Amino acid sequence: MAKKNYILDTSVYLTDADALYKFDNHDIYVPLKVLEEIDKHKKRQDSVGINARRIIRTLDELRTKGNLQKGVRLDKGKGVLKVISYEVLKNVIFPSDLDLNIPDHMIIATAMAVREESTRKTSVVSRDINMRVICDSVGLPAEDYTTEKVVTSSDELYSGLATHLVDDQVVDRFYEGNDIIISEDEVKHKWHPNQYVLLVSNANEKKTCIARFYTHFQPLEKVIHSTIPDWKISSRNKEQAFAIDLLMDPDVKVVSLVGRAGSGKTLCAIASGLQQTIGLRGNNHYDRMIVSRPVQPLGKDIGFLPGTMEEKMLPWLMPIQDNLQFLVGGDKKTLQMYMEKGKIEIEALTYIRGRSIANAFIIIDEAQNLTAHEIKTIMTRVGEGTKIVLTGDIEQIDNVYVNETSNGLAHCVEKFKEFPIAGHVTFTRGERSEVATLASKVL
Repeated sequence: MAKKNYILDTSVYLTDADALYKFDNHDIYVPLKVLEEIDKHKKRQDSVGINARRIIRTLDELRTKGNLQKGVRLDKGKGVLKVISYEVLKNVIFPSDLDLNIPDHMIIATAMAVREESTRKTSVVSRDINMRVICDSVGLPAEDYTTEKVVTSSDELYSGLATHLVDDQVVDRFYEGNDIIISEDEVKHKWHPNQYVLLVSNANEKKTCIARFYTHFQPLEKVIHSTIPDWKISSRNKEQAFAIDLLMDPDVKVVSLVGRAGSGKTLCAIASGLQQTIGLRGNNHYDRMIVSRPVQPLGKDIGFLPGTMEEKMLPWLMPIQDNLQFLVGGDKKTLQMYMEKGKIEIEALTYIRGRSIANAFIIIDEAQNLTAHEIKTIMTRVGEGTKIVLTGDIEQIDNVYVNETSNGLAHCVEKFKEFPIAGHVTFTRGERSEVATLASKVL
């Protein structure tokens, strides 16, 4: 394979601090402007700041192996990394209508200078769509950084549901309580543990039954839980029934729920958590419920907020408060009492690092705004006896460093689907209100 030159944009390093090592034996050029841009983010307290600090440390370690200006071998079998100064821009022919005072334009100009001095194919790698468009407009090859993607498109994401045609009598036998085992060679696509199956009669497509799959050597199981009794929550569609079934099963430690706005993800998760922490039925598997979400505002940030951590988090946690108050009957005093007793915690994700959380029902709302690294940080906090639920809509992402296929929620869905301790449901219908359902379709 012919060696290439790659110029990585700042956005790549801020997405993945290990990006340097993911280009095989190709050479990587780092414009000085990229180092300046990384430096601006190093004090941030989120994953972007973590990646900025990590890449700076990586470059500092490489500096001990040689001279970054002359080039340093990244590792055995890897290419050479070289930092390029502004000097190379003297002779580059760059469109006059692109301002070199803009960082992106300076990085593109540096890439053009590298291409002029080399016989190899030279390409810019960027997560920034507009930068890739500008590169193409000036005749410079550009590509997206795809290493972090778990699927090629959101349509390929594991849905947690399979449809399977069976003989008419199989549906009758399932309802009668007989064991139904579906062998591996009967299915077109691979089934996973805790996947739900819609059995459809091949004689009458309206004759169906829903079942939960474990393995091809075990009988299909009926959906046991479709209601949350103490909070008078009943499933309105089959996806909500699947979700409640997984949420109420203590053997399933990791549950991911993906769906559009108003489909009931958060409400089902919080109601199930309350049922199993402060419920009256005696099936309280957990000591407390912890609810959190990323601090990722829609639109412009409102700046630094005064007050305690709880008061600072309140604007971002209001959707969770809305659901909690709906479930406890709109009674703020009851909700406050449970929070004071430590039965319900509303936590900032920023402070979860270093904790070990045991015997808790954890809900991470809006998980589509987390990176794969942030999801890993959260999941590794889970202690003995704890269940973690991730909810989100991969079509509503407010974090500029992730997209539909590279976000942490998509990573979790795809990476955990093989394991019996995990389950996933994709919601397809909105149930919040007629207005919300119609808006999600037509707007």
